[in-house]
Parts: sequence; structure tokens; C-alpha cells
Amino acid sequence: MKLTVIGFLGGYPANGNPTSSYLLESGDFKLLIDCGSGALLSLEEVLDPLKLNAVILSHYHHDHTADVGVLQYYWQLHAKRYAAPILPIYGHSLDAVNFKGLDWPKSTKGVAYNPDEALKLGPFEITFFKTHHPVPAFAMRIKEQETGKVLVFTADTAYFPELTDFVQNADLLMTDTNFFADKTGQKWHMTSTESGKLAHDGNVHRVLLTHLPAIGDLHKLRQEAQHAAGENIPILVAKKHLSVDI
Repeated sequence: MKLTVIGFLGGYPANGNPTSSYLLESGDFKLLIDCGSGALLSLEEVLDPLKLNAVILSHYHHDHTADVGVLQYYWQLHAKRYAAPILPIYGHSLDAVNFKGLDWPKSTKGVAYNPDEALKLGPFEITFFKTHHPVPAFAMRIKEQETGKVLVFTADTAYFPELTDFVQNADLLMTDTNFFADKTGQKWHMTSTESGKLAHDGNVHRVLLTHLPAIGDLHKLRQEAQHAAGENIPILVAKKHLSVDI
């Protein structure tokens, strides 16, 4: 199982870097997790978008879905097909308006996942966990069925203790780390130290800090997370086209 960072910033693209989007591959199966602003252009640099088997969305905030529309146009305007004639886009149906927008003629079809049930998608089994965010958003625990390897993506969330069980023993944990340790007040995303604590308490094997701030010293962000996680858990900082074997 291989993960490639397509976009990693939270809120808005900056300095040539897109917002949240990640390519997960197992064998010939290619799954795009979220599709934020600038994601399509970044994806084209590593993969023909027509070779995607599926897209899955954690929630419908624009920094996770802004390029869904242009991905639909890409499929509509290119006649060539590989894995499927229509690209399935998986999303929750708790937001009827945004879910309906996943359908596009001769290009994509919205498929509702049930957050209370495991989803079998190609070589993956995906379970969901509702996060603390202003709109319905779901963390994903993605298990590669052949190897048993596990990727957990927190999606967007404030820290809350119940996440710990969901991330337990993950081979790679992708955490929403939008704030430095000194952030105070209302938070709908985690701080660096909260991401580190979640990794430590969840006994995960590796961490990838994602949904990063566009401004600030990311080396400091990683140091803060590392201090909270402990020295035995390797912590990576997302960057465009970073590839991680799981």
C-alpha cells in the first residue's frame, strides 16, 4: 500500500501547494482521498486522473472538495477510459445538496457510504468515525485486506479522547494538524501537541502531519508533535508528492 500526498494545506492553497488530497494505491487500484483546491493539477503530475478507480470524501468543506468539479470535467471531456467508464465518488449523504453534486453526466456517480457500516472498496475495507467539526465529517480507518496494513486519516477534527481507540495501532496515522501548540480558544482542528498525544496514546507506528498551516515554521510544528508523541514514533510532515510505503 502506497500513499502519495497530492495536497496537504488546510483552508486555502499557497506557495504552489494544494489543499487536502491523497492518492492511496494497492496493486492496480487507485483511490483518491479528498480532492481539494489545486488537487487536479498536482494529481496530473503523478497520475493520469482517468486511471483513478474511485474517490472518497471525508466531508464537503471546499478545501477538501474544490477540485471535484474540474475532475468531473476532466472525465467528461476525455474519451479514453481505463478501470471504469464512470468514476464513483463516495461521500456521505447527510448533506443532500453537496452529495447530489457528485453526479455528473458521463463522468462521475455519487455513491453514499453508510458511516455506521464498513465499506468494501477494491482491496480496502474502510470504517468511519464521526469527528468534531462544524459539518458532518468522518475519519477513515482503511485496511488493506491482503496484508492487514492500516492507514487512519483523521479528516478534519478537533481533538477528543474517543479518537484514540479508532486510531489504535495504525501503521500510518494522518492527523489534522492545523495549529501550533500555542493555539488557544475555539479549535475545529488539532494542534501539534494534540496530534502527538493522539499518536502516543493510540500506539501508532508512524505519523504524517497533514492539513498544515500555510504560514509558520513547519520544522517547529513537527518538533512540538514529536515531543508529545515521544521519540519512538517517527513523525513526517506532509509535502507535495511525498510518497510513503505502508
